[in-house]
Amino acid sequence: MGVLLNKIQKGQLKIGDHIYSWRRAYIYAHHGIYVGDEKVIHFTQAARQETGKRNVFDDLIFNSCTFPGLHCPTCGDQSKLDGVISSCLDCFLSGRDLYRFEYGVDIYTFLAETPGGTCTRAFADPPEQVVHRASFLLENGGFGTYNLFKRNCIDFAIYCKTGFLEDAKFSVRRCVQVASSLLGGTRAFIFSKAKRYTYVKPICGGLYDVSRLLSDVGFRHDATRIAVEDLVNGER
Repeated sequence: MGVLLNKIQKGQLKIGDHIYSWRRAYIYAHHGIYVGDEKVIHFTQAARQETGKRNVFDDLIFNSCTFPGLHCPTCGDQSKLDGVISSCLDCFLSGRDLYRFEYGVDIYTFLAETPGGTCTRAFADPPEQVVHRASFLLENGGFGTYNLFKRNCIDFAIYCKTGFLEDAKFSVRRCVQVASSLLGGTRAFIFSKAKRYTYVKPICGGLYDVSRLLSDVGFRHDATRIAVEDLVNGER
């Protein structure tokens, strides 16, 4: 587990895998569902619009689109597309390494995870259900508007894998991606060699781990299973 140990090769991919690639020096990752034939279905926002409005997050950290201006023979230029889209694996990775998100991990593995957003305690559904959800959302829409703080690429991938959606009204910390990025600096501080403020490190570490656990779909109680057809029909 951890920032590097989830790395896999393309030949290890299985249909229904939740995959991701790190962006911006392991601060942020973009997530999607591998559906076979070198295709990935993922939830994205047009280039430089990750938060729904262009701001400092877009310019400095968050960018889940493929390379702006990349003209893939298969996909074309997808940098202006919004919502649930299908890309070839190379466009999804955009020149970066491939990682597989882990499901059903035990509490010790979860807490030992270095950055947030690479595993969950929730268990995944069979691959055919995962692909059905992703394909249905691709064909029919219904996952809403991309918003970094409310519904983003990791929310989409976890929903496809588990059928769970969180109730934003009762969310302790709705966005795993934001939490991972903001708390990444805390984790770096915890493991730094700085001798000053040493007594603060255990406190920061405890807060970091507790906050990650509270935000995990496999732990929280406000996550609801919903059929993808109901999601598209506006019943959730």
